[in-house]
Amino acid sequence: METLKRITVDFDKKHHWNNIYETKDTRSVSWYQNIPEISLNFLEIYNLPKDAKIIDVGGGDSLFVDHLLNLGFSNITVLDISRSALKKAKDRLGDRSDKITWIESDILKFSPTVKYDFWHDRATFHFLFEEKEIELYKKISTEAISDNGIMVIGAFSKVGSKSCSGLKVKQQTEHSLPATFRNNFYKLDCIVSDHLTPKGTVQNFIYCSLQKI
Repeated sequence: METLKRITVDFDKKHHWNNIYETKDTRSVSWYQNIPEISLNFLEIYNLPKDAKIIDVGGGDSLFVDHLLNLGFSNITVLDISRSALKKAKDRLGDRSDKITWIESDILKFSPTVKYDFWHDRATFHFLFEEKEIELYKKISTEAISDNGIMVIGAFSKVGSKSCSGLKVKQQTEHSLPATFRNNFYKLDCIVSDHLTPKGTVQNFIYCSLQKI
């Protein structure tokens, strides 16, 4: 049986995720999506201009950035704690990687220098358990998002997985996720979606879009 770990102060997150990306193929990891339909649908719904500042938090070597480029978006940032993940994404994109701003950082140590119009996170928030971590995430995201900017967070639902890549995750609902950010954002929409992993298992996610007040 797999031993699940919870991220603690002394847990080496960077080593953990570098190891994951160095030993597993992009198309074999549970979170792989050839077409991230839900995330792309949110972009379409809110009709962002092509020069909107977009950040994919914990983007790793996700194909979301590929689709953003294909759609003509020109101001894209990908943030991830894993250098190996970012390298895989850069290698895949080739010359097109020069159009992306790449940031190697733990999201909780991120110091934003610009305001983003669209904050996308399908990878990091559900690993946060401690109140101080959640409060820090809220502070960083609030500072990083422009007035009236959009935040989209995808997390495992209450009937979804309880772990990911050997780590425990905090499940969310359409009520708990928006409530976490209610002081600075108001809820626009929440969508429940089943994600089919490369191994054929189903993971239930909740996606919520929020707008900065």
